[in-house]
Amino acid sequence: MTPEPAVHHRPERDVHAEARNRLQAMRVATAETLVALEATHRSVVDSSRDSNADDEHDPEGATIAFERAQVEALAREAAERITAIDAALGRIDTGTYGVCVVCGRPIPAGRLEARPTATTCVACVVR
Repeated sequence: MTPEPAVHHRPERDVHAEARNRLQAMRVATAETLVALEATHRSVVDSSRDSNADDEHDPEGATIAFERAQVEALAREAAERITAIDAALGRIDTGTYGVCVVCGRPIPAGRLEARPTATTCVACVVR
């Protein structure tokens, strides 16, 4: 009979400290991305102001309007990600991080590792 492998459970505070560090790093990276996207947006807008080209019919590629819309969408997504990260950090502070907002059960560690801002367990997501 072979012995069962030891299961190592880390204290909750260690798991939350790791999650906080990961979320803070994600927030910094996302904020840097947002700043870059905002600069790109300003550049696209400024270049369209200085040009009288008919970019809507330019066979060479994407239109300025398309580029502007794409950058705006990416910036909006980055801002939403920062909001989700801030909410997750708030849940760590209140002791509710890793608890499903629908059923109240713990969110599996694997899900939180894959999606650190997750608010629901997998069972509640698929309902």
